[in-house]
Amino acid sequence: MQLLEFEKPIAELERELEKLLAKSSSQNIDMSGEIGMLEAKLAETRARIYENLTPWQRVQIARHTNRPFMLDYVSLA
Repeated sequence: MQLLEFEKPIAELERELEKLLAKSSSQNIDMSGEIGMLEAKLAETRARIYENLTPWQRVQIARHTNRPFMLDYVSLA
């Protein structure tokens, strides 16, 4: 997945969360407290970033290569 520059902090937190979930699962350790705090931090970071986008960053999101194209919708009809 291609990341935009301003999305990198979100991706880093998502990677940390995945590692924590994998560790919790593989070692059968209850890490629900840490996982909850990291999920809250991820939600807060995501909200802060997307609430304060510049006009150019909005254009970048709208033109992102992973966004669906018109033909994707037509094929569903």
